[in-house]
Amino acid sequence: MASLQDQLLKAGLADKATAKQARADKRKKQKQKNKQKQPVVDEAALAAQQAAEEKKARSRELNQLQQQERERRSIAAQVRQLITVNKQPRKGETLLNFTHDNVVKRMYVSEEIHKQVTKGRLTVVMLDDAYELVPTPVADKIAQRDEASVIYRADLDKSGSDGKDEAEDDWYADYEIPDDLTW
Repeated sequence: MASLQDQLLKAGLADKATAKQARADKRKKQKQKNKQKQPVVDEAALAAQQAAEEKKARSRELNQLQQQERERRSIAAQVRQLITVNKQPRKGETLLNFTHDNVVKRMYVSEEIHKQVTKGRLTVVMLDDAYELVPTPVADKIAQRDEASVIYRADLDKSGSDGKDEAEDDWYADYEIPDDLTW
């Protein structure tokens, strides 16, 4: 099968020069069309992709917030468990004074518990707006999880020194005490 152009040439209705010119014009038009042709941007697909990315970002934010909330609850549960398992009985008639938020708080404890608190073996911690006594190593574990739960530690309290340094009190420590001195 011959092309229409060949058939017209055979029939004598067109000459070679006009056929050549027609082919050149067709080629030029095709080149121009290819040059001007820009990639078709599918706005709907672009908008859908952008919406999906925004949704993923929002999802990540929500997941991160939920993870932080779970961690906070977990820490609170660990602190609660440490306090409830290790709290010491507080029955007694001796008054224990300690400060919390620059307010002096009071707690009645036994004489033995009072001595342990003042020596730094027991620590005052807070559980549900109530004060409890726990051993100092347990208080250290609680402080690692939640510093605000530890209220009073005698080994860290410097308010009882009346502003004097221990070096001032021990200036006489180098002197010998005579054996015949009786008190």
